[in-house]
Amino acid sequence: GFLFLQGHVVRNWKVRWFVLLQDKLLYYKIEGGKKEPSPKGRILLDGCTITCPCLEYENRPLLIKLKTKTNTDYFLECCSREERDSWALDITGAIHAGHPVQVQELHRMKNSFKLLENISLHNIVERMYDSSTGIKLTRNLDQGNRYKETFTGSALVDWLISNSFAVSRFEAVTLASMLMDENFLRPVGVRSTEATRSSDPSEKFLDDSTALYMFAESSKKNTSSKEEVHFNISELSGTIVKQGFLVKQGHKRKNWKVRKFVLRADPAFLHYYDPTKEDNKPVGGFSLRGCLVSALEDNGVPAGVKGNVQGNLFKIITKNDIHYYIQASSKAERVQWIEAIKPLT
Repeated sequence: GFLFLQGHVVRNWKVRWFVLLQDKLLYYKIEGGKKEPSPKGRILLDGCTITCPCLEYENRPLLIKLKTKTNTDYFLECCSREERDSWALDITGAIHAGHPVQVQELHRMKNSFKLLENISLHNIVERMYDSSTGIKLTRNLDQGNRYKETFTGSALVDWLISNSFAVSRFEAVTLASMLMDENFLRPVGVRSTEATRSSDPSEKFLDDSTALYMFAESSKKNTSSKEEVHFNISELSGTIVKQGFLVKQGHKRKNWKVRKFVLRADPAFLHYYDPTKEDNKPVGGFSLRGCLVSALEDNGVPAGVKGNVQGNLFKIITKNDIHYYIQASSKAERVQWIEAIKPLT
């Protein structure tokens, strides 16, 4: 699948098509919407160590870090937390494939929890407040309301793991729930507040990128009414239904570029981002109301499509008759995107 890889000479981020084998991770360039036949590079997994979550880059929270036994660092960026964790699990399995005892230990650690000795909840909160290494506080939007100095549930889980307070997401969620029960943290927004009413203690804290939390002693939420929110903000406030990397044909130059697509509902919009840019703002998007979406056959190049494309194409026609041609990485992924978009049109 598609991942972003940081260059070793020029520290920019380039999209690459990654293939995980038993002992190595290959990556390929995409030119003209098609994968090149020979790999651009390879990461040997023997003796490799993996860090996930990796929080070395403040504005890139979805990183995996691989350090080879020759001490070469590779930073891989995923599109979503779920995708990152799936890649990390598969890569970890490949690294330890020849060491069944280590695999058993990994499973044991994932399914057990014990608060580290000599670590108190007060100490964890103090570390969270640290201006350089603590949890990053940001402005967030929920149901048209803007909140200051908040963090998401998944961001806290990542932080707890990266700071060695927990070794698995299950442990981190348990620890975060304890912090909330002891009134160090409080939920803000609809999703996280509703979760606290659950009778299951394990479901009171959400490991989710849309669930918002803040320090309990922080000032009360500063919000603005829905009427005051700018239209562009309102269309970005919908619930994220699906996200992932897809290849999109440009409208003017007709070239193919990998973009991060985010599908939202209520309101229903499809936005796309340039992952090489740091500002995390969409470079395009459109309302899905009145759109038509359909798969395109892979035998031959359909009219309107330029270049020798890989395949797995689908087309979206907006109610203003603008045509978007998009490539998925597989037929199954194409079906998933079409099925996710159709109910929102």
